[in-house]
Amino acid sequence: MKVYVPLDAAARACGADQVAAALQAEAARRGVVLEVVRNGSRGMVWLEPLVEVETPAGRVGFGPMTAAEVGQVFDGGPLALGLVEELPWMKAQTRLTFARCGVIDPLSLADYRAHGGFAGLERALAMDAEARVAEVIASGLRGRGGAGFPTGIKWRTVAGAVSDRKYIVCNADEGDSGTFADRMIIEGDPFSLIEGMIIAGITVGATKGFVYLRSEYPDAIAVLNRAVELACKAGVLGASVEGSGLAFDLEVRVGAGAYVCGEETSLLNSLEGKRGVVRAKPPLPALEGFMGKPTVVNNVISLATIPVIFERGAEAYAAHGIGRSRGTIPLQIAGNVARGGLFEAAFGMTLGDIVDGLAGGTASGRAVKAVQVGGPLGAYFPPALFDVPFGYEEYAKAGGLIGHAGIVVFDDTADMLAQARFAFEFCAIESCGKCTPCRIGAVRGVETIDRIARGDADAVPLLTDLCDTMKAGSLCALGGFTPYPVLSALTHFPDDFAAAREAAE
Repeated sequence: MKVYVPLDAAARACGADQVAAALQAEAARRGVVLEVVRNGSRGMVWLEPLVEVETPAGRVGFGPMTAAEVGQVFDGGPLALGLVEELPWMKAQTRLTFARCGVIDPLSLADYRAHGGFAGLERALAMDAEARVAEVIASGLRGRGGAGFPTGIKWRTVAGAVSDRKYIVCNADEGDSGTFADRMIIEGDPFSLIEGMIIAGITVGATKGFVYLRSEYPDAIAVLNRAVELACKAGVLGASVEGSGLAFDLEVRVGAGAYVCGEETSLLNSLEGKRGVVRAKPPLPALEGFMGKPTVVNNVISLATIPVIFERGAEAYAAHGIGRSRGTIPLQIAGNVARGGLFEAAFGMTLGDIVDGLAGGTASGRAVKAVQVGGPLGAYFPPALFDVPFGYEEYAKAGGLIGHAGIVVFDDTADMLAQARFAFEFCAIESCGKCTPCRIGAVRGVETIDRIARGDADAVPLLTDLCDTMKAGSLCALGGFTPYPVLSALTHFPDDFAAAREAAE
């Protein structure tokens, strides 16, 4: 008998390790030979720990499982969900980047190859560097870390730069609230990231790569380090990638917990052993990045999607999506929701479909008041904007940003003035201190919100002026994007601000 129990951090937090141990004990008691595979998560967090049993018809799910109820895995029972692939959450997805996540043993190279792994690398090795760059550009892939910059254009810049050394740096410092896609792919399918970084390296002429991984992800750190070891032993990494004669090595570096190190230049400073402060641009990292050398800095999901593009072809990938937002995006649904988790879909879904349909509304059963998209620096969307299609330009026109596609839901008890204050407070705490608009502006922002809360109506235009200054003058997105949650709260929920002034009066 073969069963799958996730080693994903969310599943472990829900008791997956205890369930795995209980399954082994129950099998021994019944005299059943049991193989337990620790896989990644399917993304249905409300069902974790999700145990899957391999059957001739497919994998049957049981969840959310507890150690006391593992007998149902052997006998059946109310926790039986049916075939996992047939569950509505799974059937409605377009799983490309996450196709293997939750399916394979994440540390089995044989499993990875059996499910299409390294097919993209094989095709890439048969192409020249110029053709590889053209393939990425044609796919329409844009940075999934938040900026949305075309990945192929960045690669082309680094490929054309003249230097004795070049680098690939993966930004795995996933610090936004309500985001967990990077962690999930590293814990559930780490070789996809490694394969993507190899393709990037051989394309731009880099022989060394770094993954800058946040210290708050101990499970991801352990899994990725082990995956790198296995890839080196198998000849996937090293002096001759897959026997091609092309070299590429990879190293995992662990951050020290600074939110601002999610910004690429601050990350590079930290990677070099310096204080994590933002660099002024130009020069761009693509020309003067790590150790002053041309460097590709891409997000985990961007790089993990590269093998899909080369395996299926740029045209097939670009066939998904809307406008200039091509391909798929891993929606990370969190906050006050009935069903939270990761759902990979083509760009174009509306926020209403995501929140009311996929998430099933609020866990509290109350009305949805606001949805913050894009992490702590993302705008708050009211239900009146739930028909906006999920796309970069579409959200920008509506005064928001997609960011890393984290979606946090609030019900009608949320105080949006307090949420606006939190945005400034967060920025003040996390600012690297390099530029005045961010360092001082965030502190003044907290003070200005407090003035409004005390009934000072004259502070409202001061607040909007401060936000305009931070947008225009900050060196990076931390200060530049903090006005998004503040102004959206002020614009879409004016009653919360007025109520505070009336209460003060």
